[in-house]
Amino acid sequence: MSPLKKLEMLWRRELTENVWMALLTLWEHKLRSFLTLLGIIVAVVTLIAVVALLVGFDNDIQQTIQGYGTNTAFFAKNPAGFRFSRPTREERMRKPISYEDFLAVKEACTACASATVSIFPDDIPRVRYKNEEIVGLDFRGATEEFFSVYANAVVVKGRPFTQAENLHRSEVAVIGEDVAKGLFGEGDPLDKDIVVNGHSFRVIGVMERPKGGFGPGGNEDRRIVVPYWTFRKAYPHLEDHGIRIEAYPGKLPAAIDQARVALRLNRKVPYDKPDDFEYNTAESLIKDFHAIVGMIGLVISVIASVGLMIGGVGVMNIMLVSVTERTREIGVRKAIGARRRDIIGQFLIEAMTLTGVGGVIGVIFGYVASALFRWAGMSATIPVWAVVLGVVVAASVGLFFGMYPAVKAARLDPVVALRYE
Repeated sequence: MSPLKKLEMLWRRELTENVWMALLTLWEHKLRSFLTLLGIIVAVVTLIAVVALLVGFDNDIQQTIQGYGTNTAFFAKNPAGFRFSRPTREERMRKPISYEDFLAVKEACTACASATVSIFPDDIPRVRYKNEEIVGLDFRGATEEFFSVYANAVVVKGRPFTQAENLHRSEVAVIGEDVAKGLFGEGDPLDKDIVVNGHSFRVIGVMERPKGGFGPGGNEDRRIVVPYWTFRKAYPHLEDHGIRIEAYPGKLPAAIDQARVALRLNRKVPYDKPDDFEYNTAESLIKDFHAIVGMIGLVISVIASVGLMIGGVGVMNIMLVSVTERTREIGVRKAIGARRRDIIGQFLIEAMTLTGVGGVIGVIFGYVASALFRWAGMSATIPVWAVVLGVVVAASVGLFFGMYPAVKAARLDPVVALRYE
């Protein structure tokens, strides 16, 4: 056997012995060890649980946004998406997006495969059928192109409304899957009359619930879509619209540019002034959301670091106590030839094993927390990197805070240590 192989076997045996000794020490002082690791366990549980929620929420948001169509763009008077600041004075003074703006875009955008316009009520939407009522809806009036532009507007029962029904202001509606279940249970919703904010509509279609979940009702499909001109008959005073365009494959940037030019011309925006409207794509909304997730992750990292710091101080304290308790043992080891690095390695491995066990316990409780979140109806997914990160960070805390006690143990004079009582 080569000297290198012998050295490797010796190192592995020593590592195994040190880890085993560390586990025995941890078991012999169970309560003390648990109290020492409490800060690390809490920090790792917090990290795992929050990452699980953020990853699950991120998946839902991406599915929801992409469900609108990855090759589409939405134009509105004010910024859409994730925003915490108040609208500026310039944004408040903007004139609404009008139906004429939509017609201008539809005519000028040669890179657009289709386009639709939506308008929303200015009161809280509620729908009623007999004794059943649902409050908090995504209620809108839209043109018939809505069902082709929105990738998540898939009618699985009945049919969408037609251009003729829109022009003739027919009082028909296409409802979301959860609206149908909430109002009709297992019954057939087609050709039933529902009342939305005092206006009666006949159900002609049911849309499939989109993947993900964001908006009114969370992951419930609370959409009710009626023909645009039917909606205007019920709400003649509303003027603010939203326009969504669907570009031909690979032509989304060109379609956005053409739509912007059409809107600027129709709204008479001077050439030296910025747009008096906003637009978003699925990609830009996801990017904005990831920026918010990054900020939340940073805050959580700071909170978890405090817990790790507290746990690390506890580990340093317990290791100093351990050095004092085992002074005579250290003296014996040094007397029979143990080097400083052997002593340092022994105590560092013990500290890392201690905190590593805390990390594993934290991961286990993190999985329990994730299961509870899913049981409560929330999306929670624990990625492998979060598990690895939790254990590695916990072990690193032991390495950092165990260094001082280990060096202190290695510097003990063997003669003095042997005399220690």
